[in-house]
Amino acid sequence: MPLDLTTPGGITLALTPELVLTVWVLVLMLVAAWRHRDAGVQREVGLLTVIGLVSTGLAVAWLWAQGATPVGLPAMMALDGFRFATSLVFLLGALLTVMLSLGYVDRERIQAPEYYVLILLGTLGMMFMAGAADLVVMFLGLELMSVAVYVLAGVNRRSVFAAEAALKYFLLGAFASGFFLYGIALVYGATGTTNLWLIHGRVLELGLGSNVMMIAGIGLLLIGFGFKVAAVPFHMWTPDVYDGSPTPVTAFMAAAVKAAGFAALVRVLHQAFDGLPIWHGAVWWLAVITMVVGNVIALAQRPLKRMLAYSSIAHAGYLLVAVASGSAIGSAAFLFYAVVYTLMTIGAFAVLAAAGTGGEQGVLIDDLNGLATRRPWIAAAMTVFMLSLLGFPGTAGFIGKWYILSAAVDADQRLLAVILVGASVVSAGFYLPPIMAMYMRPAPSAEAHQATRIVGAARWAVGVMAVALLLFGFWPNRALDAARRGGESLRPATLYTLGR
Repeated sequence: MPLDLTTPGGITLALTPELVLTVWVLVLMLVAAWRHRDAGVQREVGLLTVIGLVSTGLAVAWLWAQGATPVGLPAMMALDGFRFATSLVFLLGALLTVMLSLGYVDRERIQAPEYYVLILLGTLGMMFMAGAADLVVMFLGLELMSVAVYVLAGVNRRSVFAAEAALKYFLLGAFASGFFLYGIALVYGATGTTNLWLIHGRVLELGLGSNVMMIAGIGLLLIGFGFKVAAVPFHMWTPDVYDGSPTPVTAFMAAAVKAAGFAALVRVLHQAFDGLPIWHGAVWWLAVITMVVGNVIALAQRPLKRMLAYSSIAHAGYLLVAVASGSAIGSAAFLFYAVVYTLMTIGAFAVLAAAGTGGEQGVLIDDLNGLATRRPWIAAAMTVFMLSLLGFPGTAGFIGKWYILSAAVDADQRLLAVILVGASVVSAGFYLPPIMAMYMRPAPSAEAHQATRIVGAARWAVGVMAVALLLFGFWPNRALDAARRGGESLRPATLYTLGR
């Protein structure tokens, strides 16, 4: 279905998913404002949020199924399979977060109906960020996502840890946004445009591969992206922010926010700067340092929430391997692993939320002792999540890492593939202890784990995530094909000439 993006009708159809989600944001904002003091309004807003996310997902799927493509050069928003695939990943992460939150906010007495509106606003920012064909639109999406998540991190106003997390995230996030915006300015100065397609054409035609302003701009963009994806050495905020935020918000940040940062990074590097060798070396080293540091520090963590925080840093390194390949296979590997990572990360945080209260900062790995005897289904789900994060055969995590390794080998980056395998072996040192605690150690008391329950929508979400990880582990072909189509659609245009 070709769409002419120079006409109002074409633009409206191209932005259908974002417009649908925007309407839901406005509706839920009014509901939350008019009935703010009603006891049941928060749950009603949460249920309406689920409907809004599902309807937006249907709009994305419809555009993708119709084969929507632009007529001519995309000006502001891309119209390709990569945009649609990443949008579905963000919507999936938001949907699972909302299902996890429905019971959690009541248990923790977080009375803020705008909580769900902020999740929708953050998701809307992610969709604009990953679907942008222009660096300015990408920055606007980045800021919309970031401001919403800053507030979500501190939404529990009774917790000093949440207040600390929000303040740290806001200060460091604003600092990183400055780097990102300065990078956009330098790229514009070197090329005279912020459109990704035109940037690629002008870099080739004007020979800007060694231009100092261009190199500095790319470096500053990498710093801004490095913060959003929690790559070392830009990861300093991650442990404290993840630890202090409410656990569903932590899951949202670790899965959807990270996926959005990577989606935008992949689009910029593979579409605007494809063929430039300067960024490959930088991303290569970022991947190595992030994998090593994330896994090594995670080994020393006994609190389960901080262990998962450092684990998310390590997985950022794995995804950077896919980015470093600079190929369509790497883009496809990112898409598949983003889906898998969303399922296993949100699932692990869902079990953590059931195992504690008050933000779960005090839940240690040893607190899972004997969980399998008292709550066998919760223990089984946690085992699937941990093994998938490890990359154990038979789980989707193994297929995802295999796909990333294939992309690295195909790009002749065998050393990077070897380091990834070594880092995955090291990660067994912190993914297996929770399993050992649940199955091989006795419960500390007869009353242990009595309060460990997953109820309501969260129970269905955890069950679906665990089953999906096993299904994708044994039958991944359909998901791999969809990821491949999305990755292959993200290729730079080499036919556009200067001035067109």
